[in-house]
Amino acid sequence: MYDWTTHTHVHLAGECMHKCCYCYVDNPRFGRPGKYKGEPRLIEEELLVDYGRGKTIFVENCGDVFAQNIPQEFIDKILTHCRAFPDNEYVFQTKNPRRYLDFIYDMPNKKNCFLGTTIETNRDTHGISNAPPTIERFQAMRAIKEIHTASGFPICKTFITIEPILDFDVSEFSRNIIFTQPDFINIGADSKGHGLKEPSAEKIMQLVEAIQAADIEIRKKHNLVRIVGDQFKVEK
Repeated sequence: MYDWTTHTHVHLAGECMHKCCYCYVDNPRFGRPGKYKGEPRLIEEELLVDYGRGKTIFVENCGDVFAQNIPQEFIDKILTHCRAFPDNEYVFQTKNPRRYLDFIYDMPNKKNCFLGTTIETNRDTHGISNAPPTIERFQAMRAIKEIHTASGFPICKTFITIEPILDFDVSEFSRNIIFTQPDFINIGADSKGHGLKEPSAEKIMQLVEAIQAADIEIRKKHNLVRIVGDQFKVEK
């Protein structure tokens, strides 16, 4: 998913409760693998994997470990596994970032831990996903930054992923993103032809300019070229 990560690892089986219509676990030809069907399950043997050192590991890249229906016990065990190997960077991503706040002081290697959320648009995503409303995701990410400011030491780095990017309102979307003060933004497009309502190239470029003007780094994904063409260089 991200070229700035080096490894992925999955401890959880079962279907994500958010049921996003564009979920990349659903194979267009073969459907959803059996591993990712049914109720959430912890794969205990995955807790024994030696993470070693010097890696940037995207944890639970095929699910949402901070979804509301994941038992606290599961999350505690996964974070304990990560903390046992402090010489790595860890990447988490959820559509329920409010739950990060319950575990914020338990995260591994806080100076090199990345907490992200997906926010596809500022608009209502009902019918596309069962995830919390986008405004709640923005508010939760802002709360993480406020804890960081109040504590005076790094809590974790934060990021927002806008993928698949859906049609949005430039002023409101950029204002909400800047409000959260993420360390960086990822922007990408639908790669699997789900027929989603997408913004124009012009609107995307307006959003990019507003975010860059706020001195927030943007990491553009290659699949965005389909919409914007060669208007800007896509970072490798």
